[in-house]
Amino acid sequence: MIKFNIRGENVEVSEAIRAYVEGKIQKLDKYFNDGHEVTAYVNLKVYTEKRAKVEVTIPAKNVTLRAEHTSEDMYASIDFVEEKLERQIRKYKTRTNRRPRNSVPTAKIFTDEFAPLAPAQEVEDAGITIVRTKHVALKPMDAEEAVLQMEMLGHDFYVFTDSETDATNVVYRREDGRFGVIETK
Repeated sequence: MIKFNIRGENVEVSEAIRAYVEGKIQKLDKYFNDGHEVTAYVNLKVYTEKRAKVEVTIPAKNVTLRAEHTSEDMYASIDFVEEKLERQIRKYKTRTNRRPRNSVPTAKIFTDEFAPLAPAQEVEDAGITIVRTKHVALKPMDAEEAVLQMEMLGHDFYVFTDSETDATNVVYRREDGRFGVIETK
């Protein structure tokens, strides 16, 4: 069962929009095993240039599904996001089916049944290839210093040890040019 947390920025979430989002995203429920309750966090934004952005995040046990799309039509963006999330689930499930079931902790949350794929929708195995390994010494610092280090290196993210919590964290540059921090537990 998928629960919904829908909020709007610069747009009122009407009952029609809420019903459309819930109807589309609820279709993904068939991919989750019974007993696994997930919450879909839906963020609807409208910008001054009349463009609508739809973001959907579904955190499940050991895997987070996320998709976003921006267009002039909010309903088209909702459709696109639903299709993108479905492709993510299919791709993930295809890859996990190739490994022994015990080695994939998230394999238990998805069902084994998928609708037949049309030839154009077949999931291709992109094959993950590690082309470089880099070793770094994590120096204790605060997030502001980590952002400065990231800027000096010209990177989009930087891994560091938080000097207060002694946890490994990541600072990153967001699409809007601001910065975010990923904190580990």
